[in-house]
Amino acid sequence: MSRQRRTGTSPELALRSELHRRGLRFRVDRTVDVDGLRRRRADVVFTRRRIAVFVDGCFWHACPLHATSPKANGEWWAAKLAGNVARDRDTDARLAAAGWTVVRVWEHESVQEAADRVEGVARPAGNA
Repeated sequence: MSRQRRTGTSPELALRSELHRRGLRFRVDRTVDVDGLRRRRADVVFTRRRIAVFVDGCFWHACPLHATSPKANGEWWAAKLAGNVARDRDTDARLAAAGWTVVRVWEHESVQEAADRVEGVARPAGNA
């Protein structure tokens, strides 16, 4: 697991590139400043607008379409992946309670569709 990239994955780089191409400016791999959240970093952060974007991997975040369960040490992996999902939901709830907007993007999503969703939040209609 130590060899897994935490930041700069291909889906994340593609999304960041598309958002930048659209003229959106953001911070990368930032800790979101909310009481009670320890070591939780968003992949893309719009600090002034209080928007946190997370690009979630299908395996590590138990994608409903593409999740797999390793057979070796299955109980440990089931607990690990369930813990990741629970942490994601906790992060979403805490950020929302603190006035942040959370956008979750799956690694398998189209870059264009993901960028459209992020842009829709970051640049509401009428503020283009």
